[in-house]
Amino acid sequence: MTRRETVRDALLHRETTPIPYHADFTAEALRKLIEYTGDVNIEESVGSFLHYFQYWGWPTELQDKPGHFIDEFGVIWNRSGVDKDIGVIENPQISDIEAHNYTFPVCDIGRLRRDIENMLSTKQDRFAIAGFGFLMFERAWSLLGMENALMAMAANPRETEALFDEICDYYLKLVEVALEYDIDGVYFGDDWGQQRGLIMGPAHFRRFIKPRMARLYGLVKSKGKFVIQHSCGDCHEIFPDLIEIGLDCYQTFQPEIYDLEKMKREYGKDLAFWGGVSVQRVLPLSKPDEVRAEIARVAGIMKKGGGWILAPSHALTYDIPPENMLAMIEVMQRQERFL
Repeated sequence: MTRRETVRDALLHRETTPIPYHADFTAEALRKLIEYTGDVNIEESVGSFLHYFQYWGWPTELQDKPGHFIDEFGVIWNRSGVDKDIGVIENPQISDIEAHNYTFPVCDIGRLRRDIENMLSTKQDRFAIAGFGFLMFERAWSLLGMENALMAMAANPRETEALFDEICDYYLKLVEVALEYDIDGVYFGDDWGQQRGLIMGPAHFRRFIKPRMARLYGLVKSKGKFVIQHSCGDCHEIFPDLIEIGLDCYQTFQPEIYDLEKMKREYGKDLAFWGGVSVQRVLPLSKPDEVRAEIARVAGIMKKGGGWILAPSHALTYDIPPENMLAMIEVMQRQERFL
């Protein structure tokens, strides 16, 4: 069975041997691991079952301001601090949602096609995903600023709905392009949660975000592809909503937030989970043997009935010791010994 077929079976809630797995690295974490092992190809040698690219505006470094990047939407991201992978925004584009003249960019479709084609040309036997990040809520707050985006939901709902419609329309065109290709699924990245509950609350989610995500999910499902949703934080309040509009797989699955047994019991027949290995506590703070034991514990809960991709709960971060990264990779690759 190929890696692609194994992932498909898992997403269809069939138990598989091996369990499909995946690991992403932040740039700093990967640099650290390469320095430790001396293996410049370590990321590829992990053997992940998933292969994807993610569009979120192609940030380009400003020549006159090192460490600062501007994306297609005109947003400048400061990556000069610790967070070198995403950064923090410095220039919201919309100062007044009631009276603004912001115009959405025209996406470089040729570049998008090249990204998809390059991903597919290197996928081997893996499950191929087209990813779209910073859409809906994240795109709104990157344009407005976080506080203004939340205030707009409460104070200017009609104008906020209009903005979310524009965001949705923009991404629908990009997803339509991706669905012309032989991909297996579409990954949507949009952080809705905090450590306890939704940032905007379930009522605002259901008014402003859910209907637009339903349009995006519906387009993907109409082509027979899998829908994968990334959101950091606690989103359990809206799992039924996400299942209702067609979600197949939820990522990230953070054990500090979710009762894994409860979530598996309540939603595991309808929703697959990607994650479960803690990047907040276990991977940065444990010893290698403790990492191995924790992954075995999580697997004992999550592997029953399929519906699980073994993975860290987020991209591996710079504060994780390389010994622990290697311990996790060892368990993934030699499951028969540990799981």
